[in-house]
Amino acid sequence: MPTTDSKFKLVMPRSHPLQYVRNIGIAAHIDAGKTTTTERILYYTGKQHKMGEVHDGSATMDWMEQEQERGITITSAATSCFWKGSRDDKPEHKINIIDTPGHVDFTVEVERSLRVLDGCVAVFCAVGGVQPQSETVWRQANKYGVPRVIYINKMDRLGADFFNVVERIKQRLGANGTPIQIPIGAESGYKGYIDLITMTATVYTSDDGKDYVETAIPDELKAKAVEYREKMIEVIADCDDSVMERFLEGQEITEPELRDALRKGTLLNKVVPIISGSSFKNKGVQAMIDAVADYLPSPIDVGAVKGVDPKTEAELTREPDDKAPFAALAFKIMSDKYVGRLTYLRVYSGHVKKGTPVVVAYREPLTNDFRIRTERIGRILEMHANNRTDLDDAYTGDIVGVIGLGDVNTGHTVCDESHPVALESIKFPEPVIQIAVEPKSKADQERLGASLQRLAQEDPTFRVATDAESGQTIISGMGELHLEIIVDRLSREFGVQANQGKPQVAYRETVRVKSKAEGRFIRQTGGSGQYGHCWIEMEPLPPGSGFVFENKVVGGSIPKEYIPACEKGIREGLLSGVLAGYPVVDIKVSLLEGSYHEVDSNENAFKQAGLLAFREAMKRASPVLKEPIMHVEVTTPEANVGDVVGDINGRRGRIEGMEPALGSVTIVNAHVPLSEMFGYVTTLRSLTQGRAVPNVTPSHYEEVPQNIATEIVTKAQGGR
Repeated sequence: MPTTDSKFKLVMPRSHPLQYVRNIGIAAHIDAGKTTTTERILYYTGKQHKMGEVHDGSATMDWMEQEQERGITITSAATSCFWKGSRDDKPEHKINIIDTPGHVDFTVEVERSLRVLDGCVAVFCAVGGVQPQSETVWRQANKYGVPRVIYINKMDRLGADFFNVVERIKQRLGANGTPIQIPIGAESGYKGYIDLITMTATVYTSDDGKDYVETAIPDELKAKAVEYREKMIEVIADCDDSVMERFLEGQEITEPELRDALRKGTLLNKVVPIISGSSFKNKGVQAMIDAVADYLPSPIDVGAVKGVDPKTEAELTREPDDKAPFAALAFKIMSDKYVGRLTYLRVYSGHVKKGTPVVVAYREPLTNDFRIRTERIGRILEMHANNRTDLDDAYTGDIVGVIGLGDVNTGHTVCDESHPVALESIKFPEPVIQIAVEPKSKADQERLGASLQRLAQEDPTFRVATDAESGQTIISGMGELHLEIIVDRLSREFGVQANQGKPQVAYRETVRVKSKAEGRFIRQTGGSGQYGHCWIEMEPLPPGSGFVFENKVVGGSIPKEYIPACEKGIREGLLSGVLAGYPVVDIKVSLLEGSYHEVDSNENAFKQAGLLAFREAMKRASPVLKEPIMHVEVTTPEANVGDVVGDINGRRGRIEGMEPALGSVTIVNAHVPLSEMFGYVTTLRSLTQGRAVPNVTPSHYEEVPQNIATEIVTKAQGGR
């Protein structure tokens, strides 16, 4: 039956009850098999009738030309499918899937996807195990409290070792992972798996994975199956008192009881179910989809989402209910050559029809004030990679594309006009590398700025700025590959040809000590003058703290209406430090006192006073430059360890540790300044005849050594 609410006269019935909706991401290290796994899910759920392959450029989810050429995922792609499952008692589920990139340069895609997803399938390679980007993805999922299922893929590969990977997951990720099935065979002998809940074996009999038989557990694996079932029940029992009681008393525990307790533990992030498979060889994927439906949360399990009233900043909640006020988060923006600006929304509450007026609520980065404005939803689209189907409505739990929203950016909330709310936005890492780009012709020059702005709206880790002195256009991103793809997209999608300079490091500035300074802005221009005056105190904060502003003005020495203007001036100062003009981070500024003039004081005067005080305080607070440090993990044959370590030491690197791994290789962990890393992959290949595999991820910022800092500052100030 349709239901009604106060806003809309009629809420049409949804296709699937909310408890049978799953919003999941497929996330992992590069080359663990995420996209291949997603392609198999789409095949087995009937979404597509031919299996797409990454290696021949036919993967549905890797639809960009650059993705097909390079065989990597660059942008997260969304799709929906339906799964009845292999058990008769199971209702059909609607599964919304986002396939995310594995390369660290595109980590923003993982970050924003995990923010809006309810569950995640973490894919691990049965040979590589826990790799650096696996750890990054795991930390991101921990940050958002996303329940996970682990899928150990590539069981058919030479060197595959399911049980070794399970141990490494526990040790390196601190995860309470428990296998709920164990593989039958490995490498070329991988045939299927033993389900530890039903204690039956599944053996695949066809190449496409659609034909399989359920049979008794092979004699040689019975003891191992009993051992791992006991371990699984021990872990599950910790999450359910009744299961614990019966386990301790030695009573039999039924299948539904085990599944219910395992689901409860997974939703609380106390347990992570682990399964095995080989997506490329079409084995184990159906069982993984079953696990998604059985153990990962629906929007109802996730519960109410928190936000604030953009007018009063009072805390609000939105229940996952079609009859609640509409609230959705914009988590991705795309420029589409056919439909224009496409906004991806995750609907957290309520229901919306196409053509409906909505409110967009967000916090202004410079002033930290809330802004709201009215927009209209033109079209609602169900996405299948870069294909789309028009919908009339979007419901709670849906992930949809929307056309018609104007200046909406990632992290903005789209909500009911009568019940505005601002949901928690998404925080993104700062860019670490930058290059100068210049158009090849006058025609290109006219289109360059607009094209870069459109790309910057899509990608929050990509920034565009103009160098005040040289007039050059500077673009910043997460790595060399990131910027290479951006320049490539400029040419292919926007028809803009551009030359690029050498990569530059995105340094930051901060202070070492506390300081006080005065900002006094006085101008007399014929008629009315300008008068703004303030005192501020600046102090350093721990790394990663960003910027904190505190108003300590008492007694009205600065009128209340001018305090936001002072803050705005200070925030403007953050954009360009006093040493070399790099952004300022990790400081706290307190506004102490000041004075004003009844006639001549205004917001602009106090903004200028705040900016002047900021610059003076920085000069007095022992300013320093900070540089991005990369975490470098190199998997190298033992014979090449000396060369690899020597090269890292020559790049101002610090070796953090070395550990032996399977296959006579050593994993070298180090921290190296980004400024020393350009061209590293090429050098490493020549040192090791291409046998070493590097993985470079941003780690943290550190103070630049004095001699190098002097060079950077001198160069920035126009010296040689």
